[in-house]
Parts: sequence; structure tokens; C-alpha cells
Amino acid sequence: MDKPLTGALRDDRRPLTLAEYRSAGGYRGLQQAIKNLDPEGVLQQVKDANLRGRGGAGFPTGIKWSFMPRGVGAPKPRYLICNADEMEPGTFKDRLLMEANPHLLIEGMAIAGYALGASIAFIFLRGEYTRAAAHLQRALQEAYDEGCLGSNILGGPFSMELYLHTSAGRYICGEETALINALEGRRANPRTKPPFPQVSGLFGQPTVVNNCETLCNLPAILAEGAAWYRALGRHEDAGTKLFAVTGNVRTPGLWELPMGTPIAEIFEQCAGGMAEGYRLRGFQPGGASTDFLLPQSLELAMDYDVIGKAGSRLGTGSLILLDDRTCPVAMVQNLTHFFAQESCGWCTPCRDGLPWAEQLLTEIDAGRGRPEDLDTLLDLCDQAGPGNTFCALAPGAAAPIQSALRLFREDFDAHIARGSCPYHD
Repeated sequence: MDKPLTGALRDDRRPLTLAEYRSAGGYRGLQQAIKNLDPEGVLQQVKDANLRGRGGAGFPTGIKWSFMPRGVGAPKPRYLICNADEMEPGTFKDRLLMEANPHLLIEGMAIAGYALGASIAFIFLRGEYTRAAAHLQRALQEAYDEGCLGSNILGGPFSMELYLHTSAGRYICGEETALINALEGRRANPRTKPPFPQVSGLFGQPTVVNNCETLCNLPAILAEGAAWYRALGRHEDAGTKLFAVTGNVRTPGLWELPMGTPIAEIFEQCAGGMAEGYRLRGFQPGGASTDFLLPQSLELAMDYDVIGKAGSRLGTGSLILLDDRTCPVAMVQNLTHFFAQESCGWCTPCRDGLPWAEQLLTEIDAGRGRPEDLDTLLDLCDQAGPGNTFCALAPGAAAPIQSALRLFREDFDAHIARGSCPYHD
């Protein structure tokens, strides 16, 4: 089994029933955890597997879990939350998993809950994912009926209730502390850290928030072992990942591939290369909130550290391509418009800085920009950088702006010098 996330999917992408999931080896990992390991043993397996969070940051999952207080006298109840508020432009990996194999997520959450001693868990789902919600709800009922959730799961001593919560929020709800506030019925603003959620999260209790794809890796790790999982990777990072390609390519889509797969392989073999009449100018390797890279970076491995050293982030692993017939100024303006309207308004660099950046980009794109506007944009990016805001929304929004100014400066200059967009002539 070299595709633990998608290997069991039906060709028609209809959701697997519990019986179909079990026939493909489903719930074997949960049984292995509950019957043969204690919670510390499961935690060690996840650490040994070197599973890194798939939501964008890439933080080691086992280490994140270990920050939760453990042992006699540790606070109870403890909570587990699946972050399925997938709103990063260009990213749709979690949607596939929840729509096509909802039991994979349920089993992963039960394994995580057992390791963490969490008696209550939530799936925090993006509100627009109505099909995923329907499929998850049916799968939850099946899991309860068959003893895979609820009291004494699989006949063991562990019990956990799992609830589906459909979000009414926005992009900011993908930030874990804003998500927790929204789940409590509060405004979705990020919280000051510390304390971190593992110590004081939902309702002030120890809480772990993991991405959907992260949790979906757990069944295979427990069923096949940490060494097997590590061996799936082709570079430093372990396991497989869902990689997407969007833009003017021959076959845009989503594929499960080993971590460390070269970008060129994803771009050329999976996506078929650029569509006829288009040439690649650059790309964002990890979704809309990552820095642009140039075509010479295609040979890089899709690993967290490799992409980081190249000046961007692996993020969600969703490649967004810029071709030679698309205006980079207009592309960045469109992205900035999204981030500006999705700001929660909690901190000044994000609340005021992003709309200002959007306005400047709009003026430049329309041919009304001034040379000094480019310096102002760079200043705004510095003010919205890491450490200056409550969460990563503003730094992520600044990434495509500052990298586009660095890599495609001639396009910005041409708009200002000509008084119009060269791509619209």
C-alpha cells in the first residue's frame, strides 16, 4: 500500500461505506492502537513516523501532542478538534478526503483521541462543504452503530464522542485559536499565545487542533508501522501527501505522491505541463499565501525544509501557476483582495494594512500607480510580517506581494511607466 490516503477510493468518488472501508483494511489501525498499545505507545509511534502537520506549518504532530499535560492529575476533559475549515485559495485536498472516504478521518480522530485521552472531539468543517457534511454525518452514524465511536470503542476501555460542527465563519477560522473561539460561539479572533491550546484551549481545557489530512495519516501509521511510513517518503520528510496543481496546465488536479517528490514531476507528469500556448513564469508551491518561486526551482523536492530554504513554504502542497499571459500585478491584487476581506480586523497591520495594499495594487493595475507606491507596498509587507500580528494571516498575505515585487518587478514598473496594463493591450 503506497497510497494510504487515496488507495481505497472508489473510481466514481462516491464515499466508502463502513463495510467497504473495512474490506480495504479500515479500522485496523484503531484496533491495533486500542488492543495492543497504551496512549504513550501510540504517541511514540506518531513521533517515530515523523508525521508533520499537513495544514501548512509542518510542525511535528507527535511533538505537538506531547505538549498536552499528561499523567495523573492532568486536567479533564480534554478535547480534540479536526481543522477542516479549508479556505486557502487553490487548496481542496481535505475536501476530497472527507467526501470520498469519511471513515478515514473518523478512524484517525479516534486514534488521536485515544493517544491524547480526549473524551470529546469535533470536526470543524467549512460551511460551504455541504457534500462533505452529508457524507461525514452518514459515516458518523455508521461508526456509532458499529462501536467505532461512543462508549467502549471496539470493546476496549476508551470512549469518545465525535461531533460535526459546520462553520459559519471565514478564512480566519482556519487559525487554530480563532477556530476555538468560533466553536465556543465567540467572534473568530485569534488568541494571544501563550497559553497554547494544548494547555488552555476549548473552554479553557487542554485541546489539540490537527488538520484533516494530518489525522487521515494515522490509520496507516498504526496499522503498518512507523518505519513503513517513513520509507514512503523520497527525501527527508516521511509519508505521502496530497499535491494539487491549478493554473493553465493540461490536466489540473490532485494527486497523492510521496513527500519529497520533485516539483517538476508533479508539474510535468501529473499535470501534463503547461497548456498549449502558455509558458511558465513562476509558481506558488503551497497555496495562495506562499512566496512565488521561478521555473528554475522546479527540480526542488516538495519537502518542508527544502521549500523553506528556497524562500517559500510547502504550505498545503497546492501549486498555483503563473503563466506568461497572466498579469502578475492583477494576480497579486486578486489574492490581496481575498486576504483583505477575510481579515478579522483584530490587529492593525492586517485590518488597515491589507486594504491599503489592495488599493495600491488596484491603482497600479489600472495604470494609475506611482513609483513610490512600490516602496509603500514593501513597507506594508514589513509591517505585516511575522511577529507583528496575532496570527499568520497577514504574513501569508504579504508573501505573494513581496515575492512578486522581487521577481516580477519589471511588470510593476511597466504598469506605472505606460499608465496601463501591458497584458490588456
